[in-house]
Amino acid sequence: MKPKHKKNHDGPKVTRGVKTLDEAQAWFRSQNIEEIECVVPDLAGVARGKIMPVRKFLGTPSMNLPLAVFYQTITGDFPEFEGAVNAVQSDTDIFLTPDFATLAAVPWAQDPTAQVIHDAFHPDGRPVEESPRQVLRRVLSLYREKGWSPIVAPEIEFYLVEKNVDPDYPLKPPIGRSGRPETGRQGYSISAVNEFDALFEDMYEYSERQGLEIDTLIHESGVAQMEINLRHGTPLELADQVFMMKRTIREAAMEHDIYATFMAKPMASEPGSAMHVHQSILTEDGDNLFSDPKTGEATPAFYAFIAGQQRYLPAIMAILAPYVNSYRRIARDSGAPVNTQWGYDNRTCGLRVPPSDPANRRVENRIPSSDANPYLAIAAVLACGYLGMTQNLAPTAPVEIDASARGIELPRSLLESVTLFEEAKPLVDILGATFCNAYARVKQAEYETFMRTISPWEREFLLLNV
Repeated sequence: MKPKHKKNHDGPKVTRGVKTLDEAQAWFRSQNIEEIECVVPDLAGVARGKIMPVRKFLGTPSMNLPLAVFYQTITGDFPEFEGAVNAVQSDTDIFLTPDFATLAAVPWAQDPTAQVIHDAFHPDGRPVEESPRQVLRRVLSLYREKGWSPIVAPEIEFYLVEKNVDPDYPLKPPIGRSGRPETGRQGYSISAVNEFDALFEDMYEYSERQGLEIDTLIHESGVAQMEINLRHGTPLELADQVFMMKRTIREAAMEHDIYATFMAKPMASEPGSAMHVHQSILTEDGDNLFSDPKTGEATPAFYAFIAGQQRYLPAIMAILAPYVNSYRRIARDSGAPVNTQWGYDNRTCGLRVPPSDPANRRVENRIPSSDANPYLAIAAVLACGYLGMTQNLAPTAPVEIDASARGIELPRSLLESVTLFEEAKPLVDILGATFCNAYARVKQAEYETFMRTISPWEREFLLLNV
């Protein structure tokens, strides 16, 4: 889909191959960049950081923030810090260093503006373990030690909804170009996508200018529910792309007076939104570790990888389903897989093996919800697969029937998930004890905040009946 109309898209173009400050400076000059957004993804996947003039950035490209930025909840609060950060004070400064490979335009900015994702370090040079990018890098280092290179391809579902300024009111589908909202589910409908042509044209334009490679855009099964598929690549690169893509979609929607939401279950009567993650592994020779190079048959590593995800899926649900709302998607007849089963081209299983030739043999994890932090979700599922291969685990038999008949095999609440997460020592060892402690604290604090909110269900059924 290419833009049919243009607003003012003559701003800065995507930069490729920038690795150094000098190369960045040349790009800034060629694109007349005035400001730069220095961002770091927090535990929720929210962009934190600072905006500064380019001249200041070029003088001191490393900036500082308080360590507490990685302990902030989605509501903007903080958990109790005592004992949470070891010997480090929560207000101690950390230093952020730009990863120039992520340097890109900010297409929706009024003035020529750039953005760059940063990595977080302590004053002594140690990586900040609470940083989601560092958690993913930590997992990838274990793969490198084995001579393995993971490849992932995320699929992100989201809803377009009418602007909602009062959170007490339910969300509604937006008005399309026909002047009417969707009233029925339009899965895979081209005309339903075309209802929002102008929005998606801008989204594609913004994506191209940031170097975000969209594979496909489809209408999903929910009312005004869409799915973006990204091209496969290395995990850190794809996590960066999901992080930037979410922001891009939200900004493009806002320009058309619409909200785009990645809530797992924004509307009670509609299906939830997922972030499916396709995973495969390359050897040092560039072969697919999951396929025998001579026979093309599935290897023991392939089955062990599946087994690791089967065993540890419940323990990473706090990452794959990170909010109380996420568990509204983990329900009977929700359309989402609610089990740890696997099968060949079986979408009712939590783990699906799509049809492919041996070179492209992969595992699709269908459990993560679209509200998950992409860095942490990808790190978590790869950690499970790594444990399966290093522990030589064996999977169950593949399921050929409707796996939902087996019932719900995943935790049903955030607190239950956090408990399983904290108790899974092999995962804690891989993801890092400092990160796991911080993440658990933040999730517990978010749950306590939720419990202070009285829902409409309680007022409707309890007010006069109990």
